Amino acid sequence: MTADRTPVIAGLGMTEMGRVYRPSPQHFAIEAVRAALKDAGLSAGDVDGLLVSSGMSGRVPLSIAADLEMNHLNMLGEVHAFGATAGIMVAQAAAAVKAGLAEVVVCDFAEAPLQAGRSAGEAFKGLRKPVGLTGLIPAAGLDSTTSLYALAARRHMLRYGTTSDDFAAVAVAQRAWAALNPLAQMGHKPLTVDDYYSTRMVADPLRLLDCCLVSNGGIAIVVTSSSRATDLPQVPVYIHGYAQAHRLYPSDASSEFGLVSAAATSGPAALRMAGLTVEDVNVVQLYDCYTFTVLLTLEDYGFCGKGEAGELVRSGITAPGGSLPVNTGGGQLSAYYMWGMTPLSEAVMQARGTAGERQVDKRDVVLVSGNGGILNHHSTLVLSPHSPAKG
Repeated sequence: MTADRTPVIAGLGMTEMGRVYRPSPQHFAIEAVRAALKDAGLSAGDVDGLLVSSGMSGRVPLSIAADLEMNHLNMLGEVHAFGATAGIMVAQAAAAVKAGLAEVVVCDFAEAPLQAGRSAGEAFKGLRKPVGLTGLIPAAGLDSTTSLYALAARRHMLRYGTTSDDFAAVAVAQRAWAALNPLAQMGHKPLTVDDYYSTRMVADPLRLLDCCLVSNGGIAIVVTSSSRATDLPQVPVYIHGYAQAHRLYPSDASSEFGLVSAAATSGPAALRMAGLTVEDVNVVQLYDCYTFTVLLTLEDYGFCGKGEAGELVRSGITAPGGSLPVNTGGGQLSAYYMWGMTPLSEAVMQARGTAGERQVDKRDVVLVSGNGGILNHHSTLVLSPHSPAKG
């Protein structure tokens, strides 16, 4: 009998996250991998593939393979596509497993930008150093990632009539999900629209609660074949589809910056691979570095028309009890910020049916997004607890 090489996620490992400290991101990375292997019922000796990423700091070396006693690897590499990285790592692992190039691949992310005694706002300062003409951008006042996303958000507002009330609806809905998530950094703090408007403006039109959290921690995923997963302890999460897309916007008025992201390409491509459409999706886990990103991605994936995402979220459809659950763990806005591993980890828990009080009823198709750069890079995964053969 031919082995079923359909790729599945068989393990999920998570460290403590938030204002927690280890000597380095490397320690978080190792801890996450060990937790993922334990969850999968595997040992380091079973692993023949390792992909790592360490956010903006770049401080998780490939040498952690030796620290983990992974001594016989067929696949080893570092992946970096900003917030799209997690989805791209899983896609590479899935393709390798499907092709028989590897049997068990671990995808590992860790980051530790927070330092004791320093504010979250200082976490990423100094990591990007402008070179040549790129120095003109901060000289013009666009001196942070938030200011550039604010520019994108303002353009969308001017074109489509999107409002701050729409941003507030995203923040409030995700905080309601976070209240059901014991892992969420902000789960203990209820949020109202009035609370949203009471926070300071960071970069007009983005307020403090439009911006994601900053977290220390690590998350790892184990990808293997359906055949190998048969004897493992967890419900396998089948990887039905995956895609990536990259949109490098020209700096002129003809650009679609702020209006269309690379999600408009990677989303349909991943769904085509899965043989599904957006109407088949039950649960959505979106990369939410900002509230605006959620609105734009919902539109680009086709859950609504351009300029309609605000009304969609304000209707309550994405909040607990709604018919299109979005970011059911609270997302990066209210749960924890682990780049693309935030939506992916929640997707795995929902697909497994282990999300506790926030578990949704319908979980046949879970869509996961990753967004990197300033809306430049995008990855999409289509996951399910059901094998493709069973539909």
